[in-house]
Amino acid sequence: MRTIIGWTVGAACATVIVTGLSALPAPAQETKNDRREIRQDSREIRGDRKEIAKDTQEVRGDRKDLLASRQKLREAYKSGDPAAIKAARENYQKSRGSLHGDLKDRRQDARDLRQDKQDRREDVQDLHQDQRQARTRQAK
Repeated sequence: MRTIIGWTVGAACATVIVTGLSALPAPAQETKNDRREIRQDSREIRGDRKEIAKDTQEVRGDRKDLLASRQKLREAYKSGDPAAIKAARENYQKSRGSLHGDLKDRRQDARDLRQDKQDRREDVQDLHQDQRQARTRQAK
């Protein structure tokens, strides 16, 4: 899935570049700024994807730790040792807190990714609109 998204973003970038090069020149400063904003948005999208991947790995590790903590808690209850039960409960709570924190981080990174994609779409639309306006001015 990540590869498909990467190819789609790459194709969109290539389309923007080809469209920008083949179109009649728009006012130089506006076009230059729009292209700069698109490049910046693309960088932010790549960074957000990396953060999501890292957070996903952390979540997977935390889930494994949580399963191990649950097993230790079960074993502590079976042993009946109050000190072991208390230690296992504390370890279990830490594992749950870590998992919830990483899930929260991943959700925030996903929100950031969606916002960056939306910003990039708007910047591409601005670029195309500037190019259309330049063509109509050129035709007059």
